[in-house]
Amino acid sequence: MSHRYPDHRPPGQEPEYDPSAGGSAGEGAPEQGYGPADGHQDAYAGAHESLQHVGAEQGYEPAPVVQTFFADEAPSRRSRRPSRDKQRRRRRRTLVMVVVLAVFAGVVFGLTLFLRDLLGMNETKDYPGPGEGTVSFVVHPGEGPLLIGESLAAQDIVATGKKFVEVFQQEADGREIQPGTYEMRLQMSASGAVTALLGDGGTAVHYAAIARDLRQSETFDILVESTGIPLTEFEALAASPQDFGLPAEAVSLEGYLFPGEYRFPVDSTATEIVTEMVDNAFSALEESGVSDAAAQYDVLTKASIIQAEAGEADYATVAGAIENRLRADNTETNGLIQSDATVTYGLGRKSYNLTPEEKADKGNRYNTYANPGLPVGPIGSPSIEAIEAAANPADVPYFYWVTVNLDSGKTEFSSTLAEHARYVAEYQEWCGTQEAGRCE
Repeated sequence: MSHRYPDHRPPGQEPEYDPSAGGSAGEGAPEQGYGPADGHQDAYAGAHESLQHVGAEQGYEPAPVVQTFFADEAPSRRSRRPSRDKQRRRRRRTLVMVVVLAVFAGVVFGLTLFLRDLLGMNETKDYPGPGEGTVSFVVHPGEGPLLIGESLAAQDIVATGKKFVEVFQQEADGREIQPGTYEMRLQMSASGAVTALLGDGGTAVHYAAIARDLRQSETFDILVESTGIPLTEFEALAASPQDFGLPAEAVSLEGYLFPGEYRFPVDSTATEIVTEMVDNAFSALEESGVSDAAAQYDVLTKASIIQAEAGEADYATVAGAIENRLRADNTETNGLIQSDATVTYGLGRKSYNLTPEEKADKGNRYNTYANPGLPVGPIGSPSIEAIEAAANPADVPYFYWVTVNLDSGKTEFSSTLAEHARYVAEYQEWCGTQEAGRCE
């Protein structure tokens, strides 16, 4: 305790203390430092009495000295507490500083990224290789290493065209990249790409993507563009389909030019190309459990109709409805398939609309409105999924189907003509909300 605390006993009164008694401060001994020290007791008491006398003369009640001490030495908590305005200003200054620092950090970060991009520090110089997947890359006549490198980088075959050109200059040894289509990989090393294009590690090919449901004429157009082989060579082959193992009733190669991605060697002939595609069609038929030549032709014809008339989710159901129409006891449609797609194929166009005269024309050998049974042959290139559906149709009670929304592919099935007519009206209503020509 501080020695400045006063003794409040009356002046001249001695504490009761027996020096011979011993014991602690709690037993009557004065605490160390409490009150005035020995030898100063009289002066201390006199000062205390003088203070009381002055206060009495002035008309004030003298306050205890201990209270005066605390008032001078310890200001109140309220006097030490900052005002609310000061607190708000302090918080505001803190918030402003935080925002300024955040903006400054963002600017520095953005500037760093900009400089790294400007200096090429963020740029992937080269892929480690050997790459993944496959991609066809075309080198056009007249293209040099610089343009080829830019095209390779644009397709993500190499990391940068600059690195490709650098490696090419080191490894070409006077050789040039020949025009053609090359089978490459994505994210190859620049060295690997150079090796592939120089012919040491890659094969120059003619790439052709044949989509499902393409007609023979459309497929030939793609083959001509890809290989440079004249159209007349392909058309001559189509005139003799039996040379490729097709049955006697086949009138062309239609349906047997199996869809898919092809990479033909650059020296392939038209005969070799057609043979590969027809063999793929036969393989798909056999995989679907159809090995008899006559049955294969019928299944392929049905599959081409299914491909043209339905979405993949409905292939098996449409196949079942076609089988119902072809049954001998069918009195609902009397053996007529009534497919718009077959009629328009015979007319040499693709359309959803037919006139009554076109539907009644029996001279169109692909007209399944006027002629019962299957048309004389396939009407396009069916996929393996459509072939499997034709070979394994669903057991359904339907005779009719109509796609009521060409965007979603939603198809409605029915067993009676009256019910089918309601779905046709729904389709026509949908067409009424579309742009002109959407449903033609």
